[in-house]
Amino acid sequence: MIIRNRFPRVDSERHQYLLDNQWTLVKGPKSIALTILLSIPLMFLNAFIAFWIIRTFDSITFEEFGVGASSVEISFNIVYIIGFILILIISHELMHLIFMPNFIKSKKTYIGLTLFGGYVYSEEIVTKIRFIIMIIAPFFIISIILPIILSFFGLLTTFIKLIVLANAASSSVDILCLILILMYVPSGASLANNGSKGYWKKL
Repeated sequence: MIIRNRFPRVDSERHQYLLDNQWTLVKGPKSIALTILLSIPLMFLNAFIAFWIIRTFDSITFEEFGVGASSVEISFNIVYIIGFILILIISHELMHLIFMPNFIKSKKTYIGLTLFGGYVYSEEIVTKIRFIIMIIAPFFIISIILPIILSFFGLLTTFIKLIVLANAASSSVDILCLILILMYVPSGASLANNGSKGYWKKL
């Protein structure tokens, strides 16, 4: 596992090598900015699902977050905000990381932080099923399973609810990627990454 402060770029030599060896480029947006733009509807859908999960198994009100019927009261605490962002990024990316093959010893797995947030990236070849699990793990575990479990023990605090909702919204790009994989990658295929590009092949 390698730590970097920027997302790995597309390696033109690796790109040509994969194409020459019958790997197929996965269809998708041409840039990170376009990817984020297209994922905005999923951001609201994910947040609604997380909100519904919390409301079904516990309770949630606008007042908890400082929003009343006639006023909005939000305390600005820089330490609280930084802590919230760090917990959100670390927990989200950790869920991706632990499902990557051999991530501790791998020389093809990277973690880092960019202007678009944290990221986990691997050039290890994985099956379609494994890739799907890696992609949906943060949303499924943090925004669906976690609030259900914590609600049974009365531990679903306002802070955790906020983490759950924010994680759901920030999983929108993951869900968009999941949709593209389900649409364009056949069953039984394996996937490989090269910077922002993805490839599939039946091995």
